[in-house]
Formats: sequence, C-alpha cells, structure tokens
Amino acid sequence: MEPHKATIEIDSKHDLTVIPNKSLPGLIALIEGRAHMAMISSSLKSEIAALQKVMPGLAYDQLQAHEVSNTRIAVAVHSSNKVRKASHQQLKQMLLGELRSWSQLGGANLPIRVVLVGGGGGVTTVIEAELLEGAQVKGAHIVYVKTPVQLVRVVEQEAGAVGFAQLALVKQRGLPELLTEQPIEQTLSYVTMGAPTPAMRDVIQATRRAAEKMI
Repeated sequence: MEPHKATIEIDSKHDLTVIPNKSLPGLIALIEGRAHMAMISSSLKSEIAALQKVMPGLAYDQLQAHEVSNTRIAVAVHSSNKVRKASHQQLKQMLLGELRSWSQLGGANLPIRVVLVGGGGGVTTVIEAELLEGAQVKGAHIVYVKTPVQLVRVVEQEAGAVGFAQLALVKQRGLPELLTEQPIEQTLSYVTMGAPTPAMRDVIQATRRAAEKMI
C-alpha cells in the first residue's frame, strides 16, 4: 500500500492517510470509529474468529470485506539450509513441535526454530487456519517478532530458522524457500463497517487496479 499510495490517490481522486498495523488492531480501530477502512491479510471470517476470543460482543456482523488481491505465503529458510521441500503435513509438524530437527528432513543436525509475527499478524492467522485447521501454534521452538521485516532478519541470521512471510518480502531479501505440494495463499482485502461509501469504493477500485499492475 505505501509504495503505491500516490498512484492510488491520483486514480481514486482521494487523499489517504495510511497507518501500518496488524490486521486485528486495524479492525478494532474500524469498529471504534477511528478509521474509515481497515486492511486485512487473511479471510474476514478467520480474523473475526481470532478477535472474538479477546473482544467478544462487538459489531462483527456489520463488517464487510472487499477483496483486492491474493498473494502466496513463502516459507523462508536460512541460506545455508539445504532443505528445499516440505509437505503441508511436515509444516504442520514443525508448527506443533513434532518435527524438531532439520536432520529429520534430510538437512543438518540443527533444531528447527519457527519464526512468526505475533499479535494478530495475517500470515499467522492464515497458517493456523489452513495448516492447523484452526488450532494455535504452540511450543518453545516458536519465535515471535513484531514485524515481517524483523521476521526475515531473524531467518537471515539464524541457521535453523524457518519463517512464514509474504512472498514479495522473501524475494526482496533473496531468501531461499521451502517448496510445498500446493501454495499457501492469503487474501488481501479492505474492510468497511456496512456498505462502502462512494469515496471508499473509489479507493477500493483504484487499489485493485494498482494490484493488477503488480502481478
């Protein structure tokens, strides 16, 4: 959103104030009237399910999602790691601490450290929904960081690390990936309280056009 903000403003004919945040704080700001729209990076259903655990009783039925684009979640590893493939089942076992060493996947005898963005990150929400069928990641081998940029830096520095992040960021940093039998995708959407206003629709459509040019 940030690098394409000026383009979206020109196309939509509206000035924007963009506040980078995780999905859940953005939704809370929207519900409390501190934002006109929120941005989420997983399904609205899964985001609401996560938010209801800590803030039940809010006006979740009024939230509407407006899909902008889809992107693949990359499973990044350290450059020295020789493992390049993993099944969804093996990823699930990593997340639950059932696979503890890279030697179990044909790699070095190093402990597996799973790096995730904590505090309502969209990627974490997606992998818990898609790989763990709604269960939560758990175990002492999990390393939580505050931002996706911190995540890739940890993977760059720690030989046994594996991190789940958006594809564009992993490619930007030149990190190798674990290939899976099918992609893990996340949906990028705007969220409004009720139906969007004409101005909101202008911004949504302009963002979709900007996203199409990136594909």
